[in-house]
Amino acid sequence: MRRKLFLAIVALGMAMTANAQLLRTHVAQGEIEGELIEGFALYKAIPYAEAPVGNLRWKAPVPKAPWQGVYKAEKWGDRPVQTVDPNQNGGDLGMSEDCLYLSVETPAKSKDERLPVFVNIHGGGFSTGSYSGTQESFVREGIVYCSIEYRLGALGFMAHPELSKESKEGISGNYGIYDQICALQWIHDNIAAFGGDPEKVTICGESAGGISVSILCASPLCKGLFRAAISESGSSFCPVLTDESAPAGSNATRYYKSSEKLGLDFQKRCGAKNMKQLRKVSGEELLKQTQGWEFWPVVDGKAITGDLYELYQKGEYNDVDVIMGYNSDEGSLFVYQMTMDGYKAAAQKYGTAAEKLMEAYPATNDKEAQYAVQDIFRDTAFGWGTWAWANLQSKTGKKNVYMYYFDQVSQNSILKFPLKGATHVAEMPFIYGWNWGPMTDIDTHMAQIMPQYWINFIKNGNPNADGLPFWTTYKQDEPTVMHMHNGFQLTKAPNQKQMDFWEALFGTMR
Repeated sequence: MRRKLFLAIVALGMAMTANAQLLRTHVAQGEIEGELIEGFALYKAIPYAEAPVGNLRWKAPVPKAPWQGVYKAEKWGDRPVQTVDPNQNGGDLGMSEDCLYLSVETPAKSKDERLPVFVNIHGGGFSTGSYSGTQESFVREGIVYCSIEYRLGALGFMAHPELSKESKEGISGNYGIYDQICALQWIHDNIAAFGGDPEKVTICGESAGGISVSILCASPLCKGLFRAAISESGSSFCPVLTDESAPAGSNATRYYKSSEKLGLDFQKRCGAKNMKQLRKVSGEELLKQTQGWEFWPVVDGKAITGDLYELYQKGEYNDVDVIMGYNSDEGSLFVYQMTMDGYKAAAQKYGTAAEKLMEAYPATNDKEAQYAVQDIFRDTAFGWGTWAWANLQSKTGKKNVYMYYFDQVSQNSILKFPLKGATHVAEMPFIYGWNWGPMTDIDTHMAQIMPQYWINFIKNGNPNADGLPFWTTYKQDEPTVMHMHNGFQLTKAPNQKQMDFWEALFGTMR
């Protein structure tokens, strides 16, 4: 009798402890249950859309239908079909086309708390990556953390004339972008059930995630879905490519009509005569045939309505508070070897601008040539677009724009060989607490401050607080860029000679 009473008391105590967190709640589709992780309620795999398989392959996402009973979101959903995933949650994450999931980690103890919400959009070049993972350092500060998954590669971004005919809008491609928008709509409609405030949502992404953020900031389909945005090493402001276009930036989009031809070529490569046959090709076979191909967002007139640079010139975007920035040596992760002769040959693809290119990025030997090409990649893929975005929004918008330049060389980096600056993703361990290597005292000091900037911004749309180096809003040609190098100093925008070169060249291409 005493044992039964003891067990009942223990069970009651456990239930009371669990009830202190929102481990069960009600969303549009029905009841849902999470689990207790690190003292917080975590919902690992919430399906925000129907599985994009069968006839739903290469279709815009269909919102998830109601379910019966209690849905247990206690296991991570599969990652999208892809070759390499840098975030496989320890290597045990499955892979399938049934991948449209999001996660919610909340510190709320009731639905009425109306906490700020952070939405992570993972990177990976629109071909790799997954949403799995948590961020207790943010949740501990009273922030609801969400992470969203979306389709990648050919399954996420292939345009095709038959697919355009199937669409009532007459367009195709961008399925991964529509997934992101669908997930944001689900969060807006349901996050209050987790103690979050739908009017206090900040979206954030790095690399392809940052590119996505810039696209979503310009998309009319996202109006009212978020109040702030953070873009780390990502933007989409290069001139839109056509079949006749000269080389543009590394992150340039195409018009969907141009991309339809690439879709036809891919269909032939897969040995299919039409879309009916292509839909029967397995995801694994599609992945195999994708090797060497790059699928990317397209200008379709709906999710992406035009050249972002021109949209921002006209003020046609979602004017929200923004943090944006890039790293000093981004190209070192992508350009491994270059000779002086190779650099001269590569420069010729810029035609009459080749000489000015080599003046902007001078080199006299193989080592300098490698650095030059790395910096060209840095600026076309990350630097110039970020700079252009900051200039345009600070002139045509009313919300706060904060720009940073991360320049801290650290052993806590994805690359270990001697670097001349901070490589791609080098800022992320400082913000999110990742451990890739040892940190100096200065590194540690910076890693204490940078997360606070992000947390303050998520809460208030402003990174500043007492005790932190003041970060002013961006103004072109003024010392308003937060230079993160052995501390924090406000400087003018870096690499100005190179920015001016691309501004002029891309201007002629438009």
